[in-house]
Amino acid sequence: MSATAASGPAADIAATPVEQKTLLTIAVMMATVMQILDTTIANVALPHMQTALGATADTITWVLTSYIVASAIAIPITGWLSDRVGSRNLFLAAVAGFVLASMLCGTATSLEEMVAFRVLQGISAAFINPLSQTVMMDINPPSKQVRAMTIWGQGIIIGPILGPVLGGWLTDNFDWRWCFYVNVPFGIVTLAVMWALLPAKPLRPRRFDLFGFSLLALAVASFQIMLDRGQQADWFDSWEIRIEAAIALGAAWMFGVHMFTGKAPMFERALLTNRNMATGLFFMVVIGVIMFATMALLPPMLQRIWNYSVVDAGALLAPRGVGVLVTMTVAGKLMGKVDPRWLVGTGMTLAALSLWEMTSWSLGMDRTWIIISGALQGLGMGLVFLPLNLTAFGTLDPKYRTDGASLLNLFRSIGASAGISVVTTFLGRNLQTSHSDIAGNVTSFNLPAMDPSQAQRLGTFGDTALAMLDAEVNRQALMIAYLDDFKLMAIVTLCAVPLVLLLRRPRGRPAADEHHAMEM
Repeated sequence: MSATAASGPAADIAATPVEQKTLLTIAVMMATVMQILDTTIANVALPHMQTALGATADTITWVLTSYIVASAIAIPITGWLSDRVGSRNLFLAAVAGFVLASMLCGTATSLEEMVAFRVLQGISAAFINPLSQTVMMDINPPSKQVRAMTIWGQGIIIGPILGPVLGGWLTDNFDWRWCFYVNVPFGIVTLAVMWALLPAKPLRPRRFDLFGFSLLALAVASFQIMLDRGQQADWFDSWEIRIEAAIALGAAWMFGVHMFTGKAPMFERALLTNRNMATGLFFMVVIGVIMFATMALLPPMLQRIWNYSVVDAGALLAPRGVGVLVTMTVAGKLMGKVDPRWLVGTGMTLAALSLWEMTSWSLGMDRTWIIISGALQGLGMGLVFLPLNLTAFGTLDPKYRTDGASLLNLFRSIGASAGISVVTTFLGRNLQTSHSDIAGNVTSFNLPAMDPSQAQRLGTFGDTALAMLDAEVNRQALMIAYLDDFKLMAIVTLCAVPLVLLLRRPRGRPAADEHHAMEM
């Protein structure tokens, strides 16, 4: 036996080997899916919450904003807390806090209570994703990490698709409070399994960069509040939005300077100077836009334009998940055989192509094209997510994994927030513009049967006819506004494709799963 052959298996050892790895993987993924579901599951229940909590249409959105802002602020300190108190203790505390906060959200009787409980839930949720990604990599040897990231990525991408469907079903058949109560039984089981099986890692105490964290928290919070309040405050015509934008920009700039000049910055400079990690952060912004902005647009579009029910709309979104599952499995088998940059570039191109195909949708089309475009987008995202994560970590020292995972999740969250805000704003403004353009062409010259002066003579029947005409104009204008959003997202996605040229192919990656299995 050669020296190389002898040393091969020895090098293929997990950073933290565990027994009952399959059961621990299930528990970790249950925690991950719960957290991802809660970013979207409450969206469809907002009208019901508004009535029950005595909130207004403007203030009820804080149920979503409080969760997003709290989570975004807490994510960056995941690495420091993990080193300080231990990754096992932090993960268990995060899951326990998430379950407790979910139960409290279900019992809330006022908006103030709900916002406070959602803040607690958001802080707990912030630590779950980075820690789950780190655990999945740590408990698997290098030859199994592709498969581990495939499983993890499937949960991350499918979660937002299932959220609105599950939330709508629970609200319609039970009560909006069950959107939160549903986490409790699954969370308790998850916590019990993790308590028994989750391994501990050595502590690595390090100084907390309070100044850097304060700057980053201020930048993220101001940016998130600006995005949430922008549409209501008429964006930069409002001094509130200008001030929030200035604070976000100034704090972000100061944080960047501090990162590269401070003595003990919040993140190791090796993270941001690593080309694959830095490029992966930009890709994560685009992925956040594609995943979450698309999912924010499609469910209401399917219900408002084509009058699909919540369950039917969810069924039409399911092909996205199927596409993700297929190409993530394929990408996992191709890793090590095909340059991952080709996979990422192909996936982004497919995602852009699907969005561009969606710009040709029409009011009279059947569900076939909805299914085709959804499956195509899922195929694209599945090709991107796994190779990108593995490439980002492929040239990174393992001790930076938790910090790297927290940054990737933070940038995906920022991309999601920005994407949802932008497409929602464009939807509202393009709706008004398109409505004005279409209504301007409804005249007695080109539509004599609907001449307003003639309709008034018909009394109630004329008013009904005009109302029907206005509803159809609104429907046409809304369709045009959605198509404009899809075009914008397609352009953004296509512009991100050249970023693959900045990625480096990880070298020295251990053999693929199949090769390892053959050796065994």
